[in-house]
Amino acid sequence: MHILPSLPALPIARASLVLGVALLTLGCSNNNAPDSAAGTTPADSTAVAGAAPVAPANSPLQVVAELREPQFVGVAVTPDSRIFLVSPRWDYNPVNPIAEVGPNNTLKPYPDASWCTWNDSVRNEPEKHWICPQAAYVDRSGMLWVLDPAAPGLKYTVPGGPKLVKIDPKINQVVQTIRFDQTVAPRKSYLNDVRIDLDNNYAYITESSQGGIVVVDLKTQKARRVLTTHPSVKAEPIRLNVEGNPMLDPMGKPAKLHSDGIALSVDNKHLYYHAVTGYTLYRIPTAALRNAALSEEQLGQQVENLGKTPACDGLEIDKAGNVYLTAIEQNAVVRRTPDGKLEELAKDPRLQWPDTYALTADGTLYVTASAIHKTPTWNKGVGKQNQPYRLFKMKLPQ
Repeated sequence: MHILPSLPALPIARASLVLGVALLTLGCSNNNAPDSAAGTTPADSTAVAGAAPVAPANSPLQVVAELREPQFVGVAVTPDSRIFLVSPRWDYNPVNPIAEVGPNNTLKPYPDASWCTWNDSVRNEPEKHWICPQAAYVDRSGMLWVLDPAAPGLKYTVPGGPKLVKIDPKINQVVQTIRFDQTVAPRKSYLNDVRIDLDNNYAYITESSQGGIVVVDLKTQKARRVLTTHPSVKAEPIRLNVEGNPMLDPMGKPAKLHSDGIALSVDNKHLYYHAVTGYTLYRIPTAALRNAALSEEQLGQQVENLGKTPACDGLEIDKAGNVYLTAIEQNAVVRRTPDGKLEELAKDPRLQWPDTYALTADGTLYVTASAIHKTPTWNKGVGKQNQPYRLFKMKLPQ
């Protein structure tokens, strides 16, 4: 562990060794036709480009799962150590968008195969199927929440599809579905990540396509979209460069990814959030978010700028108030202490686009490596992934 400098743009070491681990390729056929906005699964979605990286000798990261396909971005872990992965329908069309990880890298559709099916035969019931799930989160009671922005290919939302779904892992059944209309999830929106506040019975969601926070009353199922014009939820005027890959969209324009990573303090009093295209961490009192009487201007006045950090995708927070950031330009796990000090806990060339965290009660931090910067969307239609998509875990230092 070492202290990061105040500036976030750190040099990146390119790996040059051959991958020294056995790779498991899942040979699943895909009979689910995605929404027309999504890409289809190519004949070989496991294209390799360049030498694959290997683990540094001192890496604290342990491989939990590794898959040639599908690409997964999200992870959630239950108190009894069941692991769930989230695979959105972006460049590819995963058979199991929400899957439980079994022995030897096997995947089981969750909660069942019907929920994982999205094709013409079920288009009239978008509330009952994973269209393009993005995030999963286990609350302190052990319930699994899945956020589905329902925007295949990162294009437009499927009408009636955006939703927050609560699943009871003890019975493997959906127990609540909260649907979002276009006032909350416009056609060009992309709901990104979620945290659950059981003290106040609310959910807080980031929206990354246009920027904003969605506040959900879990009791009434009413939702509001707030801070939509505030600078804290907007991409900053920077250019991301990950492992030498400048993040450019298919038109050659720099990536503008707005509010994305989210974390809720253990006492549920503060919500932390961060744009992917940005170097600044923010937080806001959750009491302000729940106060519908506040104007947007008044709400914006409650936002606190916590200073510069590396560009990141996912956030998490521990009982001591340390905020963990997935440092995408540094292939690293970074911690921000309550006094604002930045510490690099792990740096590993296999950590290609560290995406999402899950933190368990025993201090184990799980993190996905989604290699978003090597997908066709960000490489003019050519996939450059040169290693499996991996789920890692590490024990947090005291």
